Amino acid sequence: MFADRTNWNLKSNRLSEALAKHRAANKPLLDLTVSNPTECGFVYHRGSMLQALANPASLSYDPEPRGLLSAREGIVEYYSALGIAIPPENIILTTSTSEAYSFTFRLLCNPGDEVLIPEPSYPLFSFLADIHGVKLVSYPLLYDHGWQIDFHSLQQAITPRTRGITVVNPNNPTGHFCKAEEIRKLNGICSSRQIAMIADEVFLDFHLGAGPPSSFSANVASLTFTMSGLSKIAGLPQMKAAWLLTTGPEELKVQALSRLEVIADTFLSMNTPVQLAIPRFLELRHGFQNQLMARVRRNLAKLDARLAAQSSCSRLEVEGGWYAVLRVPVTRPDEDLAIELLNTQGVYVHPGHFYDFPTDGYLIASLITPVEQFDEGVKRLLLVF
Repeated sequence: MFADRTNWNLKSNRLSEALAKHRAANKPLLDLTVSNPTECGFVYHRGSMLQALANPASLSYDPEPRGLLSAREGIVEYYSALGIAIPPENIILTTSTSEAYSFTFRLLCNPGDEVLIPEPSYPLFSFLADIHGVKLVSYPLLYDHGWQIDFHSLQQAITPRTRGITVVNPNNPTGHFCKAEEIRKLNGICSSRQIAMIADEVFLDFHLGAGPPSSFSANVASLTFTMSGLSKIAGLPQMKAAWLLTTGPEELKVQALSRLEVIADTFLSMNTPVQLAIPRFLELRHGFQNQLMARVRRNLAKLDARLAAQSSCSRLEVEGGWYAVLRVPVTRPDEDLAIELLNTQGVYVHPGHFYDFPTDGYLIASLITPVEQFDEGVKRLLLVF
């Protein structure tokens, strides 16, 4: 009765079952997986945000497939602050980056076509691909004093059915930013084979280096779709506002935008109050980002201090984003280790295989966890080694 594309294994994994039992028993929990910024104790400009949602123009309906011009102009200002000039007509608003992926998959892929994705990476991709009849093919990120794309494996993964190469900049959870040389190589591969670039930049603003990293939003050497949104940039996942930015060779860009506009017009998923509030929300992003990055740096310092006092575990280099990857002794499968940490220490972390790490020996911790909770969680985590 149901489509094959929805034939997922819906049974809870063992770690989720253990977490449910832990919570049902009302046991204390140190959750080092938190990703919802609205539940992490950050201070928002509540009055200004609520006022932005009270615009009287919200009572009028003016459907615009690409999104209201005022909202897109607010996004133009966001990129201008990064030193990138983007015309508003290159932007299509979506309710989320998941919807931006959906639009891109619909534009590029027939059923059975392929899109390359990095590994490790965020586990959402598989569900999005299944829903659209797209086959995902992974290419590895290698770690050697920092993360880098394995271009040899990437090129071997390309087939005649490859329609796009996905990059997450910075990657979630590794925190790897694409370097200028990597972008140059990706452009060479994509332009020579008529493959599109799909760039997820939701964590772009959260970089730990001295200067701003490279962004695919300025890429014109190959057809490129760059997505971001308020969920991470302004810490407002509940507002359901994101965008898809199209750049590249002029003829391909025009064709892509024309087709994307029809897709967007078919759904008209954006609501008016949030669209009108987007410019103001983006103006207010700095206060949130400053708080978050101060916490990330403080938690990294706490983590490094704990790690320096022992010799069993280490962390991998992180250039940006909200997560730390811990390298731990391979004494058992990572999921077994995570369950042990939950049952014996009351600490909840994600095992590396949740993010398609190819081997055991990795745990993922959220750096936006409140500082005291994070430090105590790391302290207890290290007790098992």
